[in-house]
Amino acid sequence: MNLGLVFQSGDPVLIGVFISMVLMSIATWFLIVYRCIQLAKIKRANHDAYDLFWKADNFTNAEMQMKTIDSPVSKMALDAIASHRNYANMQQKMLSANLPKSDFLEREIRHSMTKIMHRYDAGLSVLASVGSTAPFIGLLGTVWGIYHALEGISKAGQMSIAAVAGPIGEALVSTAVGLFVAIPAVLAYNYLSRKNKLLSRKLNDFAHDLHVYLINIKD
Repeated sequence: MNLGLVFQSGDPVLIGVFISMVLMSIATWFLIVYRCIQLAKIKRANHDAYDLFWKADNFTNAEMQMKTIDSPVSKMALDAIASHRNYANMQQKMLSANLPKSDFLEREIRHSMTKIMHRYDAGLSVLASVGSTAPFIGLLGTVWGIYHALEGISKAGQMSIAAVAGPIGEALVSTAVGLFVAIPAVLAYNYLSRKNKLLSRKLNDFAHDLHVYLINIKD
């Protein structure tokens, strides 16, 4: 089937449906490619940052090593180190700094982790929206196309397979296109959500170790 015919002879609503699904598909595949590349990079960077932090010979060198790597682990470490060093000064400026140092550091580390994970949750809502709405948008195009085909039959006054086969065929393709757009979005959403959970778990483990380390050292 030549989809170009949809844009040449199709109803404005049907054309709008196909354009919407094309845009959804572009957004979906852009996010899939971008996030997969991003996940591969942060996996390597996290591994390097983790090794460099714990293999550093002293606290100052560990901080310097973290500044050379752009990763969730290094970002969390730098935020925690800054909170550790500025705890005394913050007591005069922040209500939360009046907490015991252990509780304050735990709070700051958790806050840093939340900000980091928020960055990697970006795009998931788009995939969820595409996965849940694309089949229904495709179905709308199908129903609309069939309606116009039946309307054409009523105007002609007789049933002609040749006359309605084209319009109905184009309408039914709308459902198939909706599924074609939705399935990759749903699979990508599930995959990326799982990867985010793994990242969150690793950061949580590092946060615990980092907290124990910081409350047992002195500036």
